[in-house]
Amino acid sequence: MDRSERLTETIYRNARRVGIHEIAPIEISELEFEDWVRDFCHNGCRNYNKTWACPPATGSLEDCRERCSQFSRMLLFDRCYKLNGSFDSLGIQNAMIDFRRTVDRFDELISPILSSSLFLGNEGCDRCNECTWPDAPCRFPNKLHHTIEGYGFNIAKIARKAGLHYNGGQNTVTFFGALLYDE
Repeated sequence: MDRSERLTETIYRNARRVGIHEIAPIEISELEFEDWVRDFCHNGCRNYNKTWACPPATGSLEDCRERCSQFSRMLLFDRCYKLNGSFDSLGIQNAMIDFRRTVDRFDELISPILSSSLFLGNEGCDRCNECTWPDAPCRFPNKLHHTIEGYGFNIAKIARKAGLHYNGGQNTVTFFGALLYDE
């Protein structure tokens, strides 16, 4: 097994260790940075313009494209959570928070073995009671995970490309993240 295969195996093993449900590669060249997804952030998300993890703090779509193009590999990953019914808003909220923690744990395990990486998570950031955006720098820039949707990624589309399940079934919610890295 060569170095690249060992690294991939280590990443996948640690993904399972933190509870990642599915993980699969996406070619960087296949990424689409879609304006309509970013428009949805602007018009439909409560975190827009409120945190360093979300637009406009993440920069323009061109900034996001340039940031992603600096890496040679991308792994899309997800975690599926069971709910107590389709209107279980508390279950969805708890799953969202747990997924953020899952991405944090994955980052803590993986980043030390990579020369360079970028983790994308979900639904903003809740690390601080009140974000410093836009008045001061992020308090925890090394722990900041931009939102995957904030990069303009149509999650249903890239999940399909990666062969991941976008919908985990009735009474579930699935959250997605990404790891971009160099070998």
